[in-house]
Amino acid sequence: MSERLPLLAELKRRKVLRVGVLYIGAAWALSQGISQLTPALELPDWATRAFLIACATGFPIALALAWHLDGILRGIHEMVGAGLAPPEEMAAGPFTNAEASPEIPHKSIAVLPFVDLSPAHDQEYFSDGVAEEILNALVKLKDLKVAGRTSSFSFKGRNEDLRSVGRTLTVAHVLEGSVRKHGDRVRISAQLIQTCDGYHLWSEHYDGDLSDVFELQERIARAIARELDVLLRGDQRLVPVVTTDPEAYRLYLQASDIYNRRDMVHMAQAIELLQLAVARDPGFARAHARLASAYAIQPNYSPETADTAFANVTAAAARASALDPGLGEPYSATALVFTNAVPRYIESREAMEQALCVQPEDTAVRYWAGSPSIGPGYVEWACAHLDHALEIDPLYPAAMLWRGVGHLIKGDVARAESLFRKASDLGLAHAGLGMHDVLAARGQFDQAGAQLARGLVMLSEGLSSEQLNILAQGAYGDAAAQARMQALIDGIVASRPRWLPGAIPYTLLVKGETTRALELGMRFRSITAVIYFPRFWMPSFRAMRGSPEFHTFVRHAGLTELWDRYGPPDGSHRNAAGEYVWE
Repeated sequence: MSERLPLLAELKRRKVLRVGVLYIGAAWALSQGISQLTPALELPDWATRAFLIACATGFPIALALAWHLDGILRGIHEMVGAGLAPPEEMAAGPFTNAEASPEIPHKSIAVLPFVDLSPAHDQEYFSDGVAEEILNALVKLKDLKVAGRTSSFSFKGRNEDLRSVGRTLTVAHVLEGSVRKHGDRVRISAQLIQTCDGYHLWSEHYDGDLSDVFELQERIARAIARELDVLLRGDQRLVPVVTTDPEAYRLYLQASDIYNRRDMVHMAQAIELLQLAVARDPGFARAHARLASAYAIQPNYSPETADTAFANVTAAAARASALDPGLGEPYSATALVFTNAVPRYIESREAMEQALCVQPEDTAVRYWAGSPSIGPGYVEWACAHLDHALEIDPLYPAAMLWRGVGHLIKGDVARAESLFRKASDLGLAHAGLGMHDVLAARGQFDQAGAQLARGLVMLSEGLSSEQLNILAQGAYGDAAAQARMQALIDGIVASRPRWLPGAIPYTLLVKGETTRALELGMRFRSITAVIYFPRFWMPSFRAMRGSPEFHTFVRHAGLTELWDRYGPPDGSHRNAAGEYVWE
C-alpha cells in the first residue's frame, strides 16, 4: 500500500498551516485592539472594517509566501550543505574533500544496503542482493547518476548523517529499505529521501513470494524513476528476470556475498554454490559470469587451482556471454585469467576492451581494465579507467590503491598518500602495498616494513604471515633482518617451487636487488607477477630500464609482444634496433 505523503502533510512540512493560524490570530488580536482604541484615537467607524478587509486580502499572499519561502530556504540549505558546510559537518564525513565542492545533480541517487528484518536475521546476503539489483536497474536510466555499489555499501551499519552521505557520494537522494523474508514470502520496504534535509519523498511496501522478487524490484525502480522525473524509454525493462528458479537465485546471492567480500577462505564454497545454481538453471547467465570471476581470482590465494583456472574461467565465461551478450563480467574474468594464471597479455587486453565495449559504465569493468594495465607500463591508460571507476564509485578502496600507485610512478607522493590513507580507512587490508613507499620516502623504515608486510598478502601465493613478515623486515631492516630474508628466499628457491610467490621478487625490487628479482622472475612463473610489475615504472627503477637484463626480462615475460601490438609503454619508444628505450 502506498504511503505517499498527502497535501495536508506537505502543508504541515512547509509550515503553511502554522503561518495561517498565526496570521489569523495576529489579525484578530490587532482588529480587537483597533476596535478598542477607535474612540480614544477618534478613528472613523470604517477603520476596523478596512483593516479586516486588508488582512483578508493579505491572507492568501502570506500562505503563498510561506509555501515558496520553504523551497527557497531548502535550495539555500542544499547549496550550503554541498559546499559551505560548517567545519564540524565537514569533519563528520571522513572522506569529504574540503578542497573541492562538486555540484550535486538533482537526478542522482545512492542505494544503501537494505536492512535484514527476517525473523532469524540470517538473510543479510538476500537483502544486500535486493538492494544491489535495484542499484543495477537504476544504472540503466541514462539521465540518472547512481553511486557505485562499493561506495554505497560502505555506509552499511554506520547510521551516517544523510547530509554527509550526500556530500561524500555527490548525490541528492538516497534509497533506504528493508527486507523481511519468511519462508517463500518476502516484503520489501523502500523509502526515497533527500540528502539535503532528510525529507522523505516517497515510501512504499511491496509484498510477494520469491518468484515475484524481480517484479517487486522492477516496481521499486520504476517508482524512483517517476519521483526523480527520469525518462524511461518505451517499455524498457529495468530489472530482468535472470532466473525463474528462486532457489538458484538464492544460491547466486549467497555466493555473491562471499565473492564481494573477497572472502578467500570461503571462495571454494562460493564456487560450489554457483555450480549448484547453474545446475538448477543452466540458462542463468549471471551465475555463469560470477562463477567465471570466482574461478579467475581463486589462484591469487590458492595457487594449486591455477592449473584448472584457465579452462574453468573460459568455459563459464563463454556460456555466460552466449546467454547474455550484454554482460561485461565474463570478459573481465577472462582478461584476469589471461593476466594471472596464463600470462597472455594480448588476449587479456582484447578481453578488457570487449568488456569496456559491452558495459563501459560498470565500475568493476573499469577497475579490471585499469589495475592490471599498470603492470605492463600503460600507466596513463590504466589511470584513466581508474579515475572513471572512482567517479562512479568514489569510495572504491582497491581503485584508490592502484590510482595511488599511478601517482607514485609520476612522483606525486602527496596525492598517492591521500588515496592510500583513504583506502586503509575504508578497510582495505593490503593498502600497505602503496603506503610502505610513502613511509620509506620519509625515512620511517620500521613503519614501512609493517605496512609492506600487510600489503604482501596480495602476493603471498601460499606464504604464511610469518614468512611475509620476514620478507618485509628484510626489505627495510638491519643486516640480521636482511640475512633472515635471504635465507628464506634461498630455501624457497632451492625447493624448486612450481609457482614463485610474487612477494619474493616484489620485496627484492623494493630492496634494490633488481638483478636477482629479474633472474628469479625468468626462472619461475608467478601468478601475481602483474602486481610486482608496476615497480618497474617507479622513478627509482629508471636506470635499470636501460639494462640488458631488463630487456631480456620483458621479452621473456611477453611484454614486448604486447607493446608491439598496442604501442610502447609510457615514456618509451623503439630505437633503430627495435629495442624499447626510455627517455
